Amino acid sequence: MTVELRNTNRRLTGAKAQRGAALVVGMMLLLVLTILGITGMVTAALELQMSGNVQYQERAFQASEFGIEQAVNAPDLSTAFSMSSPKVVNATAVPGSTTDNYNYRLYYDSTAGSTPVPGGGYSLGTGLEAYHFITESNGTSARGAQDAHTQSFYILGPAGG
Repeated sequence: MTVELRNTNRRLTGAKAQRGAALVVGMMLLLVLTILGITGMVTAALELQMSGNVQYQERAFQASEFGIEQAVNAPDLSTAFSMSSPKVVNATAVPGSTTDNYNYRLYYDSTAGSTPVPGGGYSLGTGLEAYHFITESNGTSARGAQDAHTQSFYILGPAGG
């Protein structure tokens, strides 16, 4: 009977040791899975923030482009606007947006002066000149997104005007 008790004790000791190892291995696997889950959540949050930043940067770009469009279509284009005294439009909201704004400076480039229309203007007739204007537009959006554009263009008008 003594031999039989020794064998039973050995089996219990071996079973207890295995149950402890399974607990440790299970806890380690659970820790690894938790770290992977947290890493995935942090990565997803950062990617969401990055895509939002790209969207706001694109909106600032579009706001700056809208400012250029407004400057080009301004009804009061004049050679009186100079680099030292430009037409300035400050912080104007883009229609349909609560976060996007634009501003621009518009002036006549006196260094280029007026340029005769090449070839006499072809079918336009004579007595026309091209006047060089420059507009500098800045667009802003949420999260501090900013974009700046400079655009130059020519307007045809009567010579000496």
